[in-house]
Amino acid sequence: MISTEARREAAILVWSGSDRHATADSLAELNMLAETAGLEVVGRLSQLIDRPSPATRIGKGKVEELAEAIRDHCAEVVVFDDPLTPAQRRNLEKKLDVKVIDRSQLILDIFALRARTHSGRLQVELAQLEYLLPRLTRQWTHLSRIRGGVGTRGPGETQLENDRREVANKIAKLKERLADIDRTRRLNRREREAVPYPTVSLVGYTNAGKSSLMNRLTGADMYVADQLFATLESTVRSFVLPHGAKVMLVDTVGFISKLPHELVEAFKGTLEQVVQSDLVLHVVDSADRELPARIKVVESILEELGASGIDTILVHNKSDLPGVVAAPPGAVAVSARTGEGCPSLLAQIETRLGERDEEVAVELSVADGKTRAWLHEHGRIISEETDDETRRIVVRLGARATGR
Repeated sequence: MISTEARREAAILVWSGSDRHATADSLAELNMLAETAGLEVVGRLSQLIDRPSPATRIGKGKVEELAEAIRDHCAEVVVFDDPLTPAQRRNLEKKLDVKVIDRSQLILDIFALRARTHSGRLQVELAQLEYLLPRLTRQWTHLSRIRGGVGTRGPGETQLENDRREVANKIAKLKERLADIDRTRRLNRREREAVPYPTVSLVGYTNAGKSSLMNRLTGADMYVADQLFATLESTVRSFVLPHGAKVMLVDTVGFISKLPHELVEAFKGTLEQVVQSDLVLHVVDSADRELPARIKVVESILEELGASGIDTILVHNKSDLPGVVAAPPGAVAVSARTGEGCPSLLAQIETRLGERDEEVAVELSVADGKTRAWLHEHGRIISEETDDETRRIVVRLGARATGR
């Protein structure tokens, strides 16, 4: 029998920093990232250090300890939790004789693995190339297809310069293609904005349960798994509030601490849907020991996207688990798994969206059943009176429906 299962690379994780309380949680999250990327974690190393070494980030003695662990576990990859400079990575690979990557590169690899749509793959490729460009060394000869001979190289140009130009050209072409996709996305968004339904966006730290909550609220069948970045693509579904108003719910990619800036920039076009939302549901894992830090990460990324001023409801998910943090005043505790608390969440969404509704009085012909049906579908009827020829309806409508 021949096994067709892909072999998993053995990896050792390394954390270094000055906060001893962050060690265990940082390594645990890095462990989940490594497993999501398909690595087999065979060892962990940590070092409390105030000033990272400019040459290798960790101290000389720790490098020797790491080399010994690599030999003992037959490791093939070393993953650092913090960003490595090009010089640190190059020095470590020379000393350890294995592949060395950092957290940012690991996250980029996971995004490349999970991207399904054409635009998603282009966005990830752009982020990878922008991450790679300042880290190019002479080993990247495969990126350039230079022929020898007169007229093919500039005077004194090195292979490294050719590689950099090749990557820069690829980045420019990807940006052009993504600009075309963004133009199409803007047209589609204008069409969606013409539909008079309010939009609610789900945001949160990765693995907080956003997709599970979307399935619970809308009856969708989105893929869910207990792993980081189970879904990357934005998804839109509709659901109905208690008094009959229809709402569009948008699920977005999960955030994570130390998210590569290149990814945030590349996915800004996709995440623009959050900026255009009428309401944001910030979903958190109420059983997470690092909950305050997770909330800060999401809030900082929303601020970077320009979405920090949008009305937000904090949703404490996984409230059915033991030892969860109690939801603070104004937040809603729910369980996407059991449905507990979801009616309260729907009522809160209806209240928040209703605060901006306008009360409109409309006079219609009794024969105009089409407009009457539209008002009933898109608004909340306050009163309705009819005489022989005229129907008078008082209705509360959202801003989009009022414009229509």
